[in-house]
Amino acid sequence: MPKWVPHHCYLNNQTTFSSSILFVSPCSRTLLEAQVELRLLDRRPCLDLGEMFNCLCLNPFISVSSTIACTIHTVRSRQHLAPQKSVDLAVGYRNPLGYGFGSGLRRSLHEMVSSRFKGVAVMTDDKSTISSTEEYLENIGIFSIDPSLKPYKDHFKYRLKRYVEQKKLIEEYEGGLEEFAKGYLKFGFNREEGGIVYREWAPAAQEAQIIGDFNGWDGSNHQMEKDQFGVWSIKIPDVDGNPAIPHSSRVKFRFRHGDGVWVDRIPAWIKYATVDPTRFAAPYDGVYWDPPLSERYQFKYPRPPKPKAPRIYEAHVGMSSSEPRINSYREFADEILPRIRANNYNTVQLMAGMEHSYYASFGYHVTNFYAVSSRSGTPEDLKYLIDKAHSLGLQVLMDVIHSHASNNITDGLNGFDVGQTSQDSYFHTGDRGYHKLWDSRLFNYANWEVLRFLLSNLRWWLEEFEFDGFRFDGITSMLYHHHGINIAFTGDYNEYFSEATDVDAVVYLMLANCLIHSILPDATVIAEDVSGMPGIGHQVSGGGIGFDYRLAMAIPDKWIDYLKNKNEYSWSMKEISWSLTNRRYTEKCVSYAESHDQAIVGDKTVAFLLMDEEMYSGMSCLVDASPIVERGIALQKMIHFITMALGGEGYLNFMGNEFGHPEWIDFPREGNGWSYEKCRRQWNLVDTDHLRYKFMNAFDRAMNLLDDKFSFLKSTKQIVSSAHDEDKVIVFERGDLIFVFNFHPENTYEGYKVGCDLPGKYRVALDSDAWKFGGHGRVGHGVDHFTSPEGIPGVPETNFNNRPNSFKVLSPARTCVVYYRVDENQEGSNDSLVGLEDTFAAADVAKIPDKSASIESEYSNNLDGVKETSTSAQISVESEVINLDKVGIVAASLDREI
Repeated sequence: MPKWVPHHCYLNNQTTFSSSILFVSPCSRTLLEAQVELRLLDRRPCLDLGEMFNCLCLNPFISVSSTIACTIHTVRSRQHLAPQKSVDLAVGYRNPLGYGFGSGLRRSLHEMVSSRFKGVAVMTDDKSTISSTEEYLENIGIFSIDPSLKPYKDHFKYRLKRYVEQKKLIEEYEGGLEEFAKGYLKFGFNREEGGIVYREWAPAAQEAQIIGDFNGWDGSNHQMEKDQFGVWSIKIPDVDGNPAIPHSSRVKFRFRHGDGVWVDRIPAWIKYATVDPTRFAAPYDGVYWDPPLSERYQFKYPRPPKPKAPRIYEAHVGMSSSEPRINSYREFADEILPRIRANNYNTVQLMAGMEHSYYASFGYHVTNFYAVSSRSGTPEDLKYLIDKAHSLGLQVLMDVIHSHASNNITDGLNGFDVGQTSQDSYFHTGDRGYHKLWDSRLFNYANWEVLRFLLSNLRWWLEEFEFDGFRFDGITSMLYHHHGINIAFTGDYNEYFSEATDVDAVVYLMLANCLIHSILPDATVIAEDVSGMPGIGHQVSGGGIGFDYRLAMAIPDKWIDYLKNKNEYSWSMKEISWSLTNRRYTEKCVSYAESHDQAIVGDKTVAFLLMDEEMYSGMSCLVDASPIVERGIALQKMIHFITMALGGEGYLNFMGNEFGHPEWIDFPREGNGWSYEKCRRQWNLVDTDHLRYKFMNAFDRAMNLLDDKFSFLKSTKQIVSSAHDEDKVIVFERGDLIFVFNFHPENTYEGYKVGCDLPGKYRVALDSDAWKFGGHGRVGHGVDHFTSPEGIPGVPETNFNNRPNSFKVLSPARTCVVYYRVDENQEGSNDSLVGLEDTFAAADVAKIPDKSASIESEYSNNLDGVKETSTSAQISVESEVINLDKVGIVAASLDREI
């Protein structure tokens, strides 16, 4: 995929954009008043006038006669749109070669279908009501935040209008967006009075049957009926008062397509799918999942409150075991979740939760969208995991993949594509329906049933499993017709708002975010986009796409570039601080130094890049650390912490990287002899007390605890007062804290002046050089730092680094120190902060999983309870002598509070 680059270049060129059209719902049982059925176009420049004429009928900005027949079926055409003009004027069509012509006819088909929506009230994602569609489209809030977007107003108006009209159609013909997203109560297998009803949308099928264990895989007595919208259905009566299809029995959908060939497919809406583990490369089977009440998992704990800022632990359940095997949902819940909570994360992001037949795809080639990954257990087991997380105060996000689907025909949704048109398929046809780099199928987001399938999928995971939100994977592929392939985004706004933009997908994402926040207002929804499209993190009602956060994907690339290609003496503090702060105003980001992407086979984690083979032999505390290990541990801490503190409004860490997990990730595959050796997490490394991995883990825990105490991640106050390339020092304020990062390999600065906002007394809040973090204890934690005024108050040019006050600090080489301002009225409580940090650093994480059975009580904020005990912990910073009995009391208190 192309790399994300800064996107703050503003060019004022006229925008062009792609277009799709409204369509009839094949399953709404009601046609639109105008009865216009139009087929979505693939995109390519027109080749002749006849084909160009076909495009005219489909372009909402090109006028055609209002006397056109009520029902129009167009052939699949190619289109290229000219810049939008006023809809009151005749608009010409122009291809890239410059050939064009004008039409004097006034009213478009799009107007004919959508004119009924003028003047109606529109409910947006934030529940505000706009008096009319026109007023809504003229008052787009994002322009007041970024006036440089105004030249693209026509594009924003067009996609907002598409969104409003699509939402209105759903409200009119499906009872609203939330009702529309209950498709799983209608499609697939559902219990109805006296039997099981099974429905499947398969317009291309000529005949259909339901087969499975219950009928000996002979569907001759279970023929299905097709309605006018391509939906096949059958009701299977109960037998002696019991369901004819037993719970946990295998089922498949058998149909005959146009070539006369019968094929067996896993039902599209199946809720569980399994494979015979004794057969190599065996196909998956759909499983009818309807456990009796006694076997259904009942949630015990409420969702925890939405955190002020997400501190996300990205995890893969299957590879979370320390053994070379696939871990289970229940093992993860009992053994790994307590570790995550002990390190003060507040959110877990689960990867690979949707069924995927190929394990090595990392969960990104989804075959069954409504089924949990069966390798780790059953749907009830996953519910246990989520409930356990909620009991610990952890929100749980799902890594959802709606950007593409597995190309697997036997096991996946692609098996329903038997050569039919895009109108009758989940996917686009031809090149538009295939991602050549991912070898996967691409959804037709303009299709009514695709919208139902995907939107219902989101509601399914939210309501059935009580997920707290989503991280949408790979949406760059959705946003553009070129899918980001071989595109180097430069930040030119024309790259984001042009004919290359896939407005169908943009509208789907707007609907998705509207739905999610309507069902669960406190949901957290994150976008993974490498292009940096403006507005992704802005609310839908203001012209954005509606995500709460976007991943700051440029940051890990910058660190990898520095670690691989630059000498430490050539590191630019200005470039580092710019890369970390280069994000759009009001659009929140989740920063990360590394995720699973950076550790995929062929690459290395940050710690492994820094220390490489020394991690095999030089991590013992029983011998002096080598210069490579000392440098590696110091920079591991600094890189992750400055990324957290300066890079966004949330933070993400991938499982194991908190303690510098070595090596790389390599899923079992033919190329490695189907080995699980590199597809696991070596928890023994951090659990072994005489290994230095514990230092990095302790610092990670303290980083998160610092945000718990000061909430700096949510603060909008972020000021970089100094980025000194010669000193290799970055000084910045975030919230009420002062951060000093000294990246110089050798220079220690005594009496280094740092600027600050407020006068007063400052003390150390966190110090990467503390003994318990693998440092040398050079910074005195009990020292008071008093400020001095700088220049004339209110006149920045007379101040020190534009700050009205300053104080002096000791800044050792390769360290970061955080200072907080002492509140003289609450000095006693502030004094406990360093003790609290050191106490948590000293706690033995290896003992936490053993206590997991006791962590069953309702979640409450544990910080106050821990603070009460921290003051009693006897800690000597100078000698680093820890009273382990007191630490045990703190850990026990943590368990009780959780």
